[in-house]
Amino acid sequence: AAMASPAASPDSSSHEALSSVNSAPACSPASDSENLSPDELELLAKLEEQNRLLEADSKSMRSMNGSRRNSGSSLVSSSSASSNLSHLEEDTWILWGRIVNEWDEWRKKKEKLLKELIRKGIPHHFRAIVWQLLCSATDMPVKNQYSELLKMSSPCEKLIRRDIARTYPEHEFFKGQDSLGQEVLFNVMKAYSLVDREVGYCQGSAFIVGLLLMQMPEEEAFCVFVRLMQEYRLRELFKPSMAELGLCIYQFEYMLQEQLPELNIHFRSQSFLTSMYASSWFLTLFLTTFPLPVATRVFDIFMYEYFQKVIPHQFDSCPDKLILKAYQVKYNPKKMKRLEKEYAAIKNKEMEEQIEIKRLRTENRLLKQRIETLEK
Repeated sequence: AAMASPAASPDSSSHEALSSVNSAPACSPASDSENLSPDELELLAKLEEQNRLLEADSKSMRSMNGSRRNSGSSLVSSSSASSNLSHLEEDTWILWGRIVNEWDEWRKKKEKLLKELIRKGIPHHFRAIVWQLLCSATDMPVKNQYSELLKMSSPCEKLIRRDIARTYPEHEFFKGQDSLGQEVLFNVMKAYSLVDREVGYCQGSAFIVGLLLMQMPEEEAFCVFVRLMQEYRLRELFKPSMAELGLCIYQFEYMLQEQLPELNIHFRSQSFLTSMYASSWFLTLFLTTFPLPVATRVFDIFMYEYFQKVIPHQFDSCPDKLILKAYQVKYNPKKMKRLEKEYAAIKNKEMEEQIEIKRLRTENRLLKQRIETLEK
């Protein structure tokens, strides 16, 4: 399908995402997979085997050429694993082709298996269509407005132009003012600023759109972004008040205190505020934090399931280690909900106090006026 082929050819780091296609840590499947049929369990085992072969393959490639493979290279190398790998890769392509064609059935009846497969990584060439399917962006009326929106002018245009040069500056697709990447990124950001005038344009959001444009044409990227903003609470994050960001920081601070108390005490002693390092995590969904192959895998999971610059090198070539580590973090949704209510109560109290201060100031001013009048 045309939608399944990327609009732009990603750079070598993005292409390296292919080396983690449908990979999973060599461990037993997560508890979610306990109720799977023998066929489905066999399939997961196959994918885990593929990960093992891919790792062996990429290690042998690195020892042969001493560097990352370039974007034109094939997955199949001269390593002894290559023939087995190509069979498993073929199985993966057949499987994802089936998933895309029978999407509604998979979403309703095979949800647990789909979750497992997405955690193992969506194959690069299927990402465009799968991301669109995951957020129901394949048939949106707003797509028909896109070309008209581009003819209009937006008050955010100068701001968007200024920021675009800072978005993925190392990526071939976005290099240079006249690059296709910068042009289509400007178009999508401008179109969104016109359909959502309250949010307009907010820094950070261009990284999300940029990642979408590495996978799909601009109209499709625009639809997915609209859906993400509307359905995934991203809009709340990017509103001028940024109230949702405050909530995310508040919840994250609780997790830090609970799970890394010593680090939390150290940060506090140094007056190192959570917002100083974690704001960009939430505003760009970790796209400015991780290398692209890792960030793209995190985005796969974000799309289905709703973490400064220095990343331990062990995660660079194996996103699975990071994802496995992330799922080991104890996360309690009920506690998060309670923290949300707590945060809302704090904010309401702050607002009430502000109103009371304003009222007292007004009262004070009126009293002063009366005193002055009486004195006269």
